[in-house]
Amino acid sequence: MKKNPNESFRTWRSSTIQNEGKIKDVIQSLNDSSSQVVLIEDKNMNFIGIITDGDLRRALLDGKTLEDSFSLLINKNPITVSSDIPNENILDLMRKNDIHQIPIISENKLVGLHVIDDLISKSSIENTIVIMAGGQGMRLRPYTENCPKPMLIVGDKPMLHHIIDKAKEEGFFNFIITTHYLTEVISDYFGDGSKFNINITYTYEKEPLGTAGALGLISPKPGHPFIVTNGDVMTDVKFLDILNFHNKNNGIATMATRPYQMHHPYGVVDIDGTKINSFKEKPIYHSFINAGVYVLDPLALDLLIDNELCDMPTLLERNQLEKNVITAYPMHESWIDVGRVEDLNTIRAQDNLNK
Repeated sequence: MKKNPNESFRTWRSSTIQNEGKIKDVIQSLNDSSSQVVLIEDKNMNFIGIITDGDLRRALLDGKTLEDSFSLLINKNPITVSSDIPNENILDLMRKNDIHQIPIISENKLVGLHVIDDLISKSSIENTIVIMAGGQGMRLRPYTENCPKPMLIVGDKPMLHHIIDKAKEEGFFNFIITTHYLTEVISDYFGDGSKFNINITYTYEKEPLGTAGALGLISPKPGHPFIVTNGDVMTDVKFLDILNFHNKNNGIATMATRPYQMHHPYGVVDIDGTKINSFKEKPIYHSFINAGVYVLDPLALDLLIDNELCDMPTLLERNQLEKNVITAYPMHESWIDVGRVEDLNTIRAQDNLNK
């Protein structure tokens, strides 16, 4: 079906912001659009530059906060093109320069945006996605008395179905689901995946083995880097982006991380013995938390012991001790770990708002 030109305009227009603001404004723009780039204009709509998704993630890793100005993140000399360049030339330019977006400029005004996903057809991705779905969800009782936590309904289908649908849209078709609690509820619903045009196999933990220990049951071991996600994590982060990031950084494992702010409710006093060094009135502490999504090289599993209870942080620490590189992928996308009744109510309310 032919695209409405006005729809195309609105799509790239949603990626534009003016050149004064905070990093949180960049995050909002990125989350509102699908182009993974923010286009910066001045108040007269003259083109200033761009901030890519990668620029933002590097800034978060460097310690920038949501309240910092985004001005230093702007690339003021990006590659741009005019509107008369053929698509095949645009795609060649993107591949040669390892970029995914090119603004279209006319007389220093934005008139469009080329995005690589629009120029190439999506292909199937061989890499496997492992979904950890074995937990009993004790904090979600009574909802989980007869239903595994990942099978709780959000909208019109289970959370696990949402995760699989999202991965399938990105081109993934090979899935492994690790199970322990009420396994048949999951396997009866999904089967071998054929009715969803994907491949699903299962591993069963006789006793809980932890988020990493369950990976030791996978046989045969994946032949390529594979994604691991908790079955109770609902997020808009793209699995393919994390996988590409992992492949570029040559680590043995990548952990998705999320910025987290904690506002101390009291004034903090720094003391040395009886001497007071400084006062901080209700400070805000910035850190990163584990988002429950990973990419692992198959070699990372060599440090697992058969049928051993082992969580993912322990496995990653073992790899660090072996001098294997662990990289962080900082997220800015929406994310919620559905571990409590309040979390389930929140994600269900958000789903209703999006309808």
